[in-house]
Order: sequence, then structure tokens, then C-alpha cells
Amino acid sequence: LDARTDGIAALDVPVLAPGEETDILLWLGEGAYDLRYGRSLRALVTLMRKAGLRFATLGADEVDCGDVARRLGDEATFQALAREVIETLGTRRFTKIVTADPHAYHVLKNEYPALGATLGGTWTVEHHTTLLDALVQDGRLTLARRDGPAVAYHDPCYLGRYNGVIDAPRRLLDAACRTRVEVERHGMRAMCCGGGGGSPASDVDAATRIPDLRMEQMRQGGASVVAVACPGCTAMLEGVTGPRPEVKDVAELVLAAVVP
Repeated sequence: LDARTDGIAALDVPVLAPGEETDILLWLGEGAYDLRYGRSLRALVTLMRKAGLRFATLGADEVDCGDVARRLGDEATFQALAREVIETLGTRRFTKIVTADPHAYHVLKNEYPALGATLGGTWTVEHHTTLLDALVQDGRLTLARRDGPAVAYHDPCYLGRYNGVIDAPRRLLDAACRTRVEVERHGMRAMCCGGGGGSPASDVDAATRIPDLRMEQMRQGGASVVAVACPGCTAMLEGVTGPRPEVKDVAELVLAAVVP
């Protein structure tokens, strides 16, 4: 489990031990095992450091939050994982949880509290795009809009449709990028990347996959760069073969626009 922090190892992020406290607990999520997502996490950690935030991770004590198990119908595994996570979080003190994974965000924010008084846990949970947006609005991060190819934002299902976080990522992109375009399916009507519902763990036999359709919508919308805010979306959209728009996390685009 300690390999989860390999992607940010060079940044020497503190690990919060039982009994210790911090302002922000950074929840890395299952995507942290992916080398590509490590770039997104490094950008986020760098931005949090630039803003002077005090934060830490759980290190090897962070386990799977159970999202995929529940989506695939394995409720027993979900509840077992939830109990372990809730017990682990209960031994630390922090003001809020921040994560760049909308699936973990949804589970921690909405599904754990619904488990009931005997098991449920309730915390303030924030997605990294709303955190970064607040830091820019408060002047703790200053951005200079950069010239470059047109950027379109892909709304993650569990951030947009499930939790209504639509505007913050777009404000960030408008502050960081001079040219932003909207594709036809966006916001509350955005199309899935194909990574929801446990699909990446299933054998989908199709000539044209959901991410292929979504990336084609991005091309038709005039995007040369697709901005994402979810490790699942990153993996699915970057998995499209052939010529396609570049995929970058919102945090990567914001970091490129930060005024030193």
C-alpha cells in the first residue's frame, strides 16, 4: 500500500500518523498507483505548497474507499472497506479532506455518512478543483492566462452530474488559458468517459468504445487539449488510439499559468 505515494515521493509530503493533526488530509485514491496520474498529483501538491497550505497523506494507511466494489454490486466488500477507512480517519485530526478523485470524493462526502450512526463518518470533503479555485479567488495563487491551443473541459460524472461542481473548473481554466471552448455535451449533460460503473474492470467487447465517442466530440468542438479532473477520465481518454487532443489535468494547466 505504501506504493500509493510513489508518484509524489520526491516532494516529501508528510504522512499523518495516528494521533497527529493537520489542516488538510490529501486523499490520493486508487489512481495514485498509475504513473500518469502521478503527474497530476505532483502538480496539485506543488500548487498547495505554493499557496502555503498545511497538509499530509495517510501514506500506507490509505486503503481503497470501496467505490468500484459498490458499483459492481459487491456491497459486503464496500462496507468492509468503508469500516476500515472510517476507523483509520477517526484516529487522525484534520479540518477537511481534499482529493483529486471524484469517485473518492463522492463516496467520502455522500455515501459514508449514509451508512448510519454505527458506521457512518462525516467530514468536510473538497475536490481539488474547488480548492484551487478558492485559492485563486483569494489571491493565494496568481495566474497569468497563457496563449496556446484551444482547451475543452470534460466534466467527470461524479463531479458534475452527481455533485453539481460545474463552474469552478471552468473558472480555473478561464484564468489559466486564453482560449477555452465548450463541446456540445457538457456540464450536467456531459457524456461519460467510459470509466464509470466499474467498466474499466469489465471486458467491453466493442469496435467503438465510449471514450472514442467522447474524444470525437472533443475534436468536433475544436479542442486541441482536453482538460480533465479525474484519474479515471485521464486513463480512459488517453487510451484513445490514433491522433487525438492532448489530455491534461486542470491542476497541470493551472500550474503552468502560476505567476512565480
